[in-house]
Amino acid sequence: MKTISIALLAILSIGCGEKSVNSIENAHSKTKTTEIVDALQSTSTGIPAPTDVANIPAYAQKTDSGLAYKMLKKGFGTEHPTKKSTVEVHYTGWTTDGKMFDSSAQRGFPATFPLDRVIEGWTEGLQLMTVGEKTRFWIPEDIAYKGLSGRPAGMLVFDIELLSMTTPPPPPARPIHIAKAPPDALRTASGLAYKMLTAGTGTENPVERSVVEVHYTGWTSDGELFDSSVLRGTPATFPLNQVISGWTEGLQLMTVGQKARFWIPQELAYQGRPGAPAGMLVFDIELLSMTTSPAPPETPIDVAAAPVNAQRTISGLAYKVLKKGSGHTHPAAYSEISVHYTGWTSDGELFDSSVVRGSPITVPLNQVITCWTEGVQLMTVGEKTRFWIPEELAYQGRPGAPAGMLVFDIELLEISP
Repeated sequence: MKTISIALLAILSIGCGEKSVNSIENAHSKTKTTEIVDALQSTSTGIPAPTDVANIPAYAQKTDSGLAYKMLKKGFGTEHPTKKSTVEVHYTGWTTDGKMFDSSAQRGFPATFPLDRVIEGWTEGLQLMTVGEKTRFWIPEDIAYKGLSGRPAGMLVFDIELLSMTTPPPPPARPIHIAKAPPDALRTASGLAYKMLTAGTGTENPVERSVVEVHYTGWTSDGELFDSSVLRGTPATFPLNQVISGWTEGLQLMTVGQKARFWIPQELAYQGRPGAPAGMLVFDIELLSMTTSPAPPETPIDVAAAPVNAQRTISGLAYKVLKKGSGHTHPAAYSEISVHYTGWTSDGELFDSSVVRGSPITVPLNQVITCWTEGVQLMTVGEKTRFWIPEELAYQGRPGAPAGMLVFDIELLEISP
């Protein structure tokens, strides 16, 4: 697994002024997870310092910020990174007394990071390079770690080789009608305003339980762009019932391939949530794809109590066959079974369903709750049965589990020895 040294971690931690707002879904994270090694490289086995580490040579070039540099190896091409580029580099860093404090070259794998999330000397210096170029930089403390405790102090020297870069597209143009929806925008009863910008290719609309894939850009009503999957170059995918209510409502008006602009009042957006964009928000959303799980099964009319025609076992389990099976073999207590199921509490709340998820489960029959072990052994493949399960045969008051009597519809799909 690739790791990042603490020195590079510090580089990444300086100058992170760009806002990062979890603007769409609660569980949607925009940062890549990175394993971090909390250890500096050993100076005893480090890469030897350059002979000019302590003194900037007279022929080195300098910028207005005080950054000095000299090219060690010429690159190829003419394109330079921008502040928004993500770069892949090999690097080694020394203090001016010749101590190496960090090196991707010594670790044997390059580092990749957004160029606007590093110390100022790196952000400025790498924009002077082309891919394949290797350059030595002398970075004054005021554009390096600025005396931050625990970080290398004073002027630092880095040899950096630019291996590759990716530059996101320019930010989408800010809408003209950013402060309020234009007169020709359509409006819903909730106060959501919208305009369709491009036509879609389909006829089906998402529903609340759909999982959608979208590209989007969001602005505050004063024109500030606060989030964009377009700039990240990666669409977002999420369940439509787990986003702000303006998105849940608005995307149900769209078809795949369609692009729309939404003006979302605060009460349909983040509702004053701390750290989230405030006020009315404007979103351009393009619906790329969607998948919709089957509709939840209807709650049985006899969910509160087993009907009089239900059969009962000695343990207290009640059941009724809803659909006959096609075979004659019953599973044993140790059989592995494949089933579709839906479970309700006795007040009619659906708490779990493989049918809604669209995927059956396969489990050993002796590793489920007692009622399942007993009840499924009464079934044959293809059979669908409703079970009324007393609490003492179900979760027995286990914290976090459904309480009281439970009702399960179970369809036995397959039996394995």
